[in-house]
Amino acid sequence: MVAVELDEIDLAILGELIEDARRSYREIAKRLNVSVGTVAARVKRLESLGVIKGYSAIVDYEKLGYELTVVTEVTVSKGRLLEVQREISLIPNTVSVYDVTGTVDSIVVSKFKNRQEVSNFTKKLLSIPYVERTNTHVVLTVVKEDPRGPLLKELGRALPGRERMPEEPREEVGGYG
Repeated sequence: MVAVELDEIDLAILGELIEDARRSYREIAKRLNVSVGTVAARVKRLESLGVIKGYSAIVDYEKLGYELTVVTEVTVSKGRLLEVQREISLIPNTVSVYDVTGTVDSIVVSKFKNRQEVSNFTKKLLSIPYVERTNTHVVLTVVKEDPRGPLLKELGRALPGRERMPEEPREEVGGYG
């Protein structure tokens, strides 16, 4: 896949939206010292290029009762990886499905309210044709979980004219060590 070429204004607009997707075009234009029309046209272009895939809230799943995050390694047989991954992606608790290198074929991240849901999910995975085996890891502590990824900090630091850095993601420190 070829990376999309973005200029400084595109990156600045993207940075503003990553920081707060509810920010209006008018507010973004004012913060970046460009016209509202420029912001609107650039956002439409970023959407049409697939750089901006959509807009959503960053949710604290634990506050909604999803206390368990699970990372599952999946081994698939007979060259049916994409077919199996598509099926796994349709299971409601699935957050992410990755095609990976190494000793397993795929990594699945999922969220659950209780152990019984984890058990049902694991049994569902094992019932999918061509799934040879799974290895399930229950996350004990979430140190960082931010879907905005490296762009939040990278764009906030790299762009001229930014008045401040975007807020850093919240990090929880456990009682270890």
